[in-house]
Amino acid sequence: MCNINWELLFNISRTLSSRRNHSFVVLLTVCVTLGACGSRPETGALAVSHDPAPGAKEHTLLIATTRDRDATPDTYFNGERTKKGVDFAKATISVPPNHKPGNIEWPSSPPGNPNKDFVVRSASYIDSEKQFLNDLNRQLEKLPPKDRNVSLFIHGYNTKFAEGLYRFTQVTHDADMPEVPVLFTWASSGHLSDYIYDLNSAAIARDSLERTLVLLSKSRARNISILAHSMGNFLLMEMAARIDPKNKRLLEGKLRLVVMAAPDIDIDLFKANLKRIGVSGPPYVVVLSHDDRALQLSQTLAGGKERLGAFSNDDELAKLGAVVFDLTDIQGNDGTNHGKFAQLAQYAPQIENLIKNTQLKDLNIDNSSTAEAGVSNLGNLVSGATSSFLNLPLRLTTRQNQLIQGN
Repeated sequence: MCNINWELLFNISRTLSSRRNHSFVVLLTVCVTLGACGSRPETGALAVSHDPAPGAKEHTLLIATTRDRDATPDTYFNGERTKKGVDFAKATISVPPNHKPGNIEWPSSPPGNPNKDFVVRSASYIDSEKQFLNDLNRQLEKLPPKDRNVSLFIHGYNTKFAEGLYRFTQVTHDADMPEVPVLFTWASSGHLSDYIYDLNSAAIARDSLERTLVLLSKSRARNISILAHSMGNFLLMEMAARIDPKNKRLLEGKLRLVVMAAPDIDIDLFKANLKRIGVSGPPYVVVLSHDDRALQLSQTLAGGKERLGAFSNDDELAKLGAVVFDLTDIQGNDGTNHGKFAQLAQYAPQIENLIKNTQLKDLNIDNSSTAEAGVSNLGNLVSGATSSFLNLPLRLTTRQNQLIQGN
């Protein structure tokens, strides 16, 4: 990692954005500033390690992707778009015994030391939907019947294949919930300057995401949860707004929770899509932070239009039917404050139970009160409960009937 004055960077980009060709200038500013930062995983980053590591824990992830396969050894997929629609793979990643929640202990060079680094234990392609579904059901059958759930992660902009794989491993490990993790990785180039390429890749992946969710729905899973980060939320909302009604009914029968972390999506587009989707299904949980510097830069590129993940009015989102987790007062692990959701993963079971189990009898709300009046009471109740058992400075806001509905 490198130390960056993000406030200065944002102010420079905001000033330059008023000039002609502002998008190019802003991206150039960011790229030059970040060019000297620490190394990122390149080709060959997923070399397998067989070295023993007492106390390390292994996680097997299934993978659905719109990336093209890469012939380079220990790489598997690159940032190009596959012509197959959706491709499949699986990998087992080991988390070291000294792991700190919210972090990824990257190896200095592959394959890494499993006693102190995340390392790959095995990885392979899956050559058909049928084999993918069979592998998923085999993983589910290893769990007790009541725990046979699937968690799907959709990464964001500027993410290489290895980065998405390791990030979801970290989230899975820290959450420590009995689920089968499935990574949906779309064709992000993994380069800061390719914002438009990534946006188009996300849009192109819409049908493949729908197909993947249909496969998950047809599996032996009891429930499905979705976690999307950054630009992955643009992909998620575009898919959800245009999903085939038959597939929507199939998915809603198992969909338990949708978490939108630091969503890089135009606030008006989110409102339009949410209106089209409706809020009758499982709750949409929006995890945002008003100090998200990556989304501030995205807002500048978008002509000043606010991004959902840094939207300034939590209550407005709650009235739309979203459950809002505001992480502004939590200190981020990096200079962008764009990955705070990963720090919250260790509290996932408590947060899910809080959302699911709060009942009307817990609220001191007069029956004659309006839904808007109930927002404040419910927000106070849940925010207080959250602070008491998580000991974290986060704020939760929800519409009255949203949390009562639960799942």
